[in-house]
Amino acid sequence: MVSMRLYTLTLLFALAALPLTAQSSPAQAAQQPSAPPAQTPAPAEVQAQTPVPVPSLTVDRDPVRSPDGEPAEPRALSKKGDGYVLRTEVEEVVLNCTVLDGNRMVPDLKKESFQVFEEGVKQKLISFQHTDLPVSIALVVDNSGSMGRKRPSVNKSALDLIEASNPQDEAFVVNFSDEAIIDQDFTSDVNKLRQGLSYMKVQGGTALYDAVAASADKLAADAKHPKQVLILITDGVDNASTNNLEQTISRVQQLAGPVIYSIGLLFGDEDLSRDDIKHARNALQLLSTETGGMAFFPKNIEQVDQIAAEVARDIRNQYTLGYHSTRPSSVPGFRRVEVTAEGKGMGKLIVRTRTGYFPGARVVKQATEQPR
Repeated sequence: MVSMRLYTLTLLFALAALPLTAQSSPAQAAQQPSAPPAQTPAPAEVQAQTPVPVPSLTVDRDPVRSPDGEPAEPRALSKKGDGYVLRTEVEEVVLNCTVLDGNRMVPDLKKESFQVFEEGVKQKLISFQHTDLPVSIALVVDNSGSMGRKRPSVNKSALDLIEASNPQDEAFVVNFSDEAIIDQDFTSDVNKLRQGLSYMKVQGGTALYDAVAASADKLAADAKHPKQVLILITDGVDNASTNNLEQTISRVQQLAGPVIYSIGLLFGDEDLSRDDIKHARNALQLLSTETGGMAFFPKNIEQVDQIAAEVARDIRNQYTLGYHSTRPSSVPGFRRVEVTAEGKGMGKLIVRTRTGYFPGARVVKQATEQPR
């Protein structure tokens, strides 16, 4: 996950400002490769300047606040007293990475084992962690009519995942059909989350993309922890959203949003055609691939519990890497990121992380100004 730590340098001018120019197991069997289909345009091609509709979550039908769709433009020069303040930005890009040797997690790599490239240019790592960091989690669960028989097992698996987590984790529950409802706000209390998941009014359509975008907004606005995860459980194709797939992914990336783990329960529904199932698989795979997560497609409801345990292990065993981009943050547009790793005596390692980020997507609240 990419988060931004904003550091501000200040310079006071006593004279008038001069013009400035900006620097230009069954679970393993159920998991599917997350390569996006060739015919789907990459989210990076979605222009950052294009406003993305922001669907809202509701609590008892009251709107939940969401951040604006676009990060604010940094002001290079601002008035302060009799002088001016020059603000320059240095962002730390943070990536949560899972490293695999085949299907086995690699737990003992060092900082020197990793290389990070942004738009093909090697970057210098400035931070490295391999610890069980606390996480803010969105549990986003399909509540449409076809989920009725599956929800009890889904709820149990979701709670098992939370119970296997760090005690400092926090989570909220969103149940969605043709609209998304927060049935439990952020909490670490498993009993409250159980109650939130128990609100099963299976009815209506499937506004999956809107639920994902709105939940990412809530994480960006209200989460306590910078490491964030969205667990999406659905059994169908989106048929009720105002956003499309590319807009949803772009929205999550603009927010430096969560890693998305998708669980597609695409079985036992005679109303789903082969084309519906193919479309749903492709959408869930792309949501997960672009954000650094995984997509799972169990063959039956009994496999969901094992998949939830695998997701919990994945979250708990990630490496966290940080770097300062060699490109100025004033240069707009999506930036592709690639991470590689090498281990002594190991073959080619697979590193799973988000595919990139938008500069300025998330601003650290503790920005400071230092006159000089």
